[in-house]
Amino acid sequence: MSKQRTYFCIDMKSFYASVECAERGLNPFETNLVVADPSRGRGALCLAVSPKLKSYGVGGRARLYEIPGNLTYIAALPRMKLYVEYAADIYEMYLDYFDPADVHVYSIDESFIDVTDYLELYRMTPRELAKKLMDEIAERMRIPSTAGIGTNLFLAKVALDITAKHTPDHTGYLTEESFRKTLWDHRPITDFWQIAGGISRRLNRLGIQTMRGITEMPPEILYKEFGVNAELLIDHAWGRESCRMEDIKNYRSKSHSVSFSQILPYDYSFERARVVMKEMILNGCHELMKRGVISRKIWIGINYTSNALPAAHGHVNIPDATALYSLMEPAVMDLYDRIADRKVLIRRLSISFGDVCDEGCEGYGLFSDWHALEQEKAREKAVLELSQRYGKNAVLRGTDFLMGATQRERNEMIGGHRAGYGDLPDKGKNGDKDI
Repeated sequence: MSKQRTYFCIDMKSFYASVECAERGLNPFETNLVVADPSRGRGALCLAVSPKLKSYGVGGRARLYEIPGNLTYIAALPRMKLYVEYAADIYEMYLDYFDPADVHVYSIDESFIDVTDYLELYRMTPRELAKKLMDEIAERMRIPSTAGIGTNLFLAKVALDITAKHTPDHTGYLTEESFRKTLWDHRPITDFWQIAGGISRRLNRLGIQTMRGITEMPPEILYKEFGVNAELLIDHAWGRESCRMEDIKNYRSKSHSVSFSQILPYDYSFERARVVMKEMILNGCHELMKRGVISRKIWIGINYTSNALPAAHGHVNIPDATALYSLMEPAVMDLYDRIADRKVLIRRLSISFGDVCDEGCEGYGLFSDWHALEQEKAREKAVLELSQRYGKNAVLRGTDFLMGATQRERNEMIGGHRAGYGDLPDKGKNGDKDI
């Protein structure tokens, strides 16, 4: 009989906002602070909101105009590089207690830990060990956290998302039995991990609004509606999860694509968005080179302002798999010109390089100018080396200075958000704005 396993799912509470409070020596439970860029206007999205501000009913991803006018708060500019450093320090703290094979970083502020073999080692109960970790994070990093404890990964996540927020010690603990006893009739069903709005609506059409309802529905109906995904729904409804930490560590993605997308800073005309699309092609070519892969199928997507038109999508195949901009750009821009509406403003662009394979498979047609292609490849690799050594903006192209170009600004971002590199020497109130 296999050993009963115990997992933690630990989440940093309002992580970005808590980091900004920690940098200022402020208590996030007593400080009204949002991480946002007011220069983007009242519609700017808050990347995080302090627990104190949340207590007034402000949502974690609110826009600035949604914050009640009678509240005074600090608007801290995003500093993604700083948040990454804090997350790395927290991960290093985990490694003081656990082997890396037992820790899975789920997101920048959330991690799963298999603590099964450590409870006896540290002579602690699951709650005691979780509390020890949370206390150390608070002491060393000044970041508040919550923890879910479960007998499988799913239950640990559900204990974090639903149960922990209602306990004085900010920990939740679920077994399959306690899950069925306490959460089978919990609503809304979207509170459960991996049940988003689309799945919820499909379940609702079947008359299902709770996890208990899933268990009571004939499986054949669920399989007809959800296909193989019904198995996961049914298992989770019973509180079961077969995936273990070693399965996560051994997983290798079957995805063979490199993708990018960006929401434009304002509504762009056809011509200005065209400039950005060229930048995205070049950025994609560089990413392919860095990974040592090539592609011959490129997909693009165009979303219009306020959904004025349905999104436009299309793909193009180029004759030879490559990572060279000179071969990709003409085909992709021809596709853009064919599918983009010239009269409707554009707000989002996407690009995906599909069917990627190792660059060792590279080959060109009989009449290709091999010498010119090899020169271009050497030149672009030199640009990449300079960018990696001196920063992404060390080498720029004329396109990057055209009206509407975004790459220079995005080169200073992490995950599409302001990195805040220049703020780090002067931590504290740099960039603050009291509103």
